Formats: sequence, C-alpha cells, structure tokens
Amino acid sequence: METATQEQQPPAKDGTIERYELMGGKCYIYKRSNDSKHWQVAAYVSGRNHRASTKLEGFSAAKQFAEEWYLELRGKHIRGELGKLVPVNAEKTFKDAAEQFLREFPVLTEGQRSPIYTAGHQRRLRNYLVPFFGDKPLSQVTSGAIAEYRIDRIEKSKEKRGKPPARGTVHQEMVALRQTLKTAMRHDWLASLPDMSQPYRSNGKISHRAWFSPTEYRQLYLAAAKRADDPKKERYRYHGQELYDFIIFMANTGLRPDEAKRLEYRDVTVVKDRETDERILEIEVRGKRGVGYCKSMPSAVMPFFRLRKRNKAQPTDRIFPNDQHVLFNNILEEENLKFDREGQRRTAYSLRHTYICLRLMEGADIYQVAKNCRTSVEMIEKFYASHIKNQLSAAAINVKRVPRNEENKVAPQSPPPPKPAAPKNRLRPTGKNYTRRKPH
Repeated sequence: METATQEQQPPAKDGTIERYELMGGKCYIYKRSNDSKHWQVAAYVSGRNHRASTKLEGFSAAKQFAEEWYLELRGKHIRGELGKLVPVNAEKTFKDAAEQFLREFPVLTEGQRSPIYTAGHQRRLRNYLVPFFGDKPLSQVTSGAIAEYRIDRIEKSKEKRGKPPARGTVHQEMVALRQTLKTAMRHDWLASLPDMSQPYRSNGKISHRAWFSPTEYRQLYLAAAKRADDPKKERYRYHGQELYDFIIFMANTGLRPDEAKRLEYRDVTVVKDRETDERILEIEVRGKRGVGYCKSMPSAVMPFFRLRKRNKAQPTDRIFPNDQHVLFNNILEEENLKFDREGQRRTAYSLRHTYICLRLMEGADIYQVAKNCRTSVEMIEKFYASHIKNQLSAAAINVKRVPRNEENKVAPQSPPPPKPAAPKNRLRPTGKNYTRRKPH
C-alpha cells in the first residue's frame, strides 16, 4: 500500500481527516472520518460541487484518478453537458410557486376577472395540483410528470365517480398549472415551460354549436306558449309567461344569457328603424366584452312590452330577474329537444345560436350579424356558417366547363342577311313627258 508523502492534516470541519489540493487548488482528494480506506475526490464546476469515490487506497493512484476525473469534468462543462445546476435544497418547489400565484392573481386581476373565476383556480390548485406536485422541485415538473398527473386524475375520478373528469374540467386544471409555472418563470425559479399538450390526442372534428332548426324552434315556443296559457299549477302561471317572453326575446336579439341577466329596462329603447320602417329594440349590452350595442328583430318588441307591463318595472329594474333554466330544461325534456342530432346538449345559449343561424339562412350579411352579436366573423364561419346550406351557391358550384375539342372549333359563318328592298317613292313623279291621266 502506498502512503502519502504530504504531511497529514488535522480533521477538517466537514468530517474529513485527510485532504490534499490538486490541480492548483481546483480539486482535492480526501478521506472521510468514518475510517473508510478509499480516497474521495471533489471539485467545484458549473455552479455546484461534484464528488466521486476513487475506490483506491493508494495515494498516487488516487491522485492520478482525481486529475483525470477533473479534466473529464471540465470537458463536459466546456461542451455544455453539465449546465448550471441549482442545488436541490435551494430550488423552489411547486408548492412555493402555487402560493406565490395565489397571492398575486387575485390582486393583479381585481376588477378584470370574476371572483368566481379566481376562486375556481384556488380550488383546483388546493384540491388537485398541489397534492400531486406539492414538494417536487420546479425542474421536476416535466412533460412526463404532467402526463402522470392526467393519468392519476382520470384513475381517481373513475374510482370515486365511475367516470373520468370532463374534458373542460381537465382543461381548466391545465390552465391553472400553466399560470402557476408562468409565475415561477417571472421570478426566475424556472427556465422554461414544459410541453403541456395532451399526448396521443387526435384532431377532433369541428362541430357546430347546438341550435334549434326552424321546425324545432316553432315546436319550442308553442310548447312554452301552452305552458304560459295553461300551467300545471296556477302559481306557476307567472313563471310560464316569463319563460315564453324570454324565449322569444332571446331568439330575436341574439344576446348571451349572462348579458340578458344584466339587462335593465333603461338599457332598451323602442325605435322605428328608418331602413326597414319597423319597430325594433336598440339595446345597450353589458357583457364579457364590455359595453356593446344590438338591434333586435321586430318580433322582440312585444315580449318587451309584456314584460314591462307585467312587472310594473322601474328603469333600473332587471328585465329577467328570475332564473329560467329549471323550467326551460323541463320543456326541452318534455318536447324531446334537450339534445340535438349530434348529441350536444341544448341550453339557453342555444337561443343565441338559433338567432345567428336563422339570420344567415335568411341571407343576412355575416359581418353585420357578427357586429350585432359582438363576436367575430371567424367564429361565425367556424361554428355556425359551416352547416348552413344557404351559404352554398349552386350556381357557383355547378359550373360546366366547355370540352377542349369544342373550344378549338370555328363556328360556321352564317350567310349575310338579305339587303332590304329600297322603299318606294310615294311622291308623284314630275317631268315634261309626264301626262296626267284623266280619272275614270
């Protein structure tokens, strides 16, 4: 066994009993105080300490091993194979990022985001995301870890409820996760966002929004009118009348349900339109896009008058103060209209979709419909106009092309039309040789 030629040093503060610097102090070898026979090597490279065991007892052999190990470590650092690593005990965890996000989000979005939306993110983080990712360092929240979360979420939901969570539910949880990781990036706790897309996902078909065809819409409002005139119980008469007016009003204005809920009588003005010479409603709409304007169909005027007279309303009263979804769903189920042919569920929002589709079927300008509904032409073309047969022009589709052999043929020249005969001169001829005949 080889022995060290250097003078033995007292035990260091880190528990070593022998420690010798090599490569000009850039690395060193040492023995631990637990009577280990093997030499250890350590160096500080790329922002952190690296350690390894030489598994050698001789000093000279351990020294040669340490020098080669250090040079290899430096080469990896130069090639960028090590990167700048942060010690695990100094790295922030997902729980730290979640707490920072929950502290910032309500304050920075006050007045811009609904309190219900903010509370939803808080609930998703505390109930699902933090229990799963909790103590993991942020660098370990990778695409694979997110895929594991999706699997765990589906399996636990099936065990508890017998079915997986809805697609929208998981999507909102991914939104909360992304916002939390973005918060970590703003504070330099995370270098970049992982890939959060759902693996193995196929391209879903674009399906149109649930709506009522003209036949189905007529069936719906006739059923509502019958319920208003002949309720099952007399105390439900007012609610039946209000629902009937709600259906007619919504299908002739194209308002969103939340916009109709905020609507007050002072926001609606009855005017006579100059272009159509009909009475319509001009509505100041307050919704998710701020304040907008809407011009209704003439059929929306009478429901508005009935609502105002029935409720003896003040200007600041709401037009639809009561929630209509229970009675509305009952009528849909009774009339077998709850689901459309594609299996999509119909709600009060379907009345807005019905308005847009009926306007397009009547040939209305798509840009004007989009402005009146406070949406974009792109959204209408994607979710509404794609299934409206009236948007297709048969004359533009059924074009017949002339065959090439007939294109090159020269049309036969027809004979020139005969010249018209010269008109007879009806004037009496004159001349010296002219003698007038005597009448018979």
